[in-house]
Amino acid sequence: MNELVTDIKSLELETLKNLKNSKAANTLRAYQADFKDFSRFCAKNGLSSMPTEPKILSLYLTYLSATSKFSTLKRRIASISVIHKMKGYYLDTKHPIIMENLHGIKRVKGSNQKAKKPILINELKTIINIIDKVKQSENRKLRDRTIILLGFSGGFRRSELVNIEYDDVEFVSEGVKIFIKRSKTDQSGEGMTKAIPYFENKLFCPVLSLKNWIHNLQIKSGKIFNISDKSIALIIKKYVSLSGLDPNRYAGHSLRSGFATSTAESGAEERNIMAMTGHKTTQMVRRYIKEANLFKNNALNKVKF
Repeated sequence: MNELVTDIKSLELETLKNLKNSKAANTLRAYQADFKDFSRFCAKNGLSSMPTEPKILSLYLTYLSATSKFSTLKRRIASISVIHKMKGYYLDTKHPIIMENLHGIKRVKGSNQKAKKPILINELKTIINIIDKVKQSENRKLRDRTIILLGFSGGFRRSELVNIEYDDVEFVSEGVKIFIKRSKTDQSGEGMTKAIPYFENKLFCPVLSLKNWIHNLQIKSGKIFNISDKSIALIIKKYVSLSGLDPNRYAGHSLRSGFATSTAESGAEERNIMAMTGHKTTQMVRRYIKEANLFKNNALNKVKF
């Protein structure tokens, strides 16, 4: 009997470990931070946060809606649900009291969120030119130039950029192939390869910049960029500001969205954009395409004054 109890406890511990490993570390931290906020709300109002019930979650959403975006509400629901699953509890997040409340909040507030601006071709060129003029070490200039050119041309997420390792990079006659071991939409770690060709204009070529960075730093193993994903956002904001643009309107995601919007504007097909960005659904990519076509397919183009 004791052996059976020991085996069950061992299985429980292993199961909890598997549940934790099913999510990336950053994702799990985000879930825990969201649940912590929910727990504070419950403690303050004498409610149960674990396990909780649909009515309590609905009250929390109403409270949150006064100061938060609609997208934040949806993320909090997902986080609270995941934490419940990890603790062995079921929470019906599709309960009518939650769904109807969300519908009402959406009608009152709207679900449109003001996204950060994409860095498009002209902004990208301006930023690269600014980097060359800034008073700092040549290695720092090369690093920042490589991060920005690579981030844009590969439609990379910040987390993908900072986790590129020397062994993930393969230079070929056409350009460079970079293997992404894991990303936000690839939690199981199947991986994907991004292919970036040489650019005709060497000043803006991400392949040459990456090759020079690896050669100059004599990188032979480990991560290509030994910085955090937050540092990438700060680098982008720094040069956006020096370029005379509003840094509050740009973020780490601006390189990725800039790639998608610019390629869509140039006529790239939806599936080819998704092949590079790694998007699993068309929803976000179609938003980029819609943005790119605002003037291109504008009805006023047919009007002559």
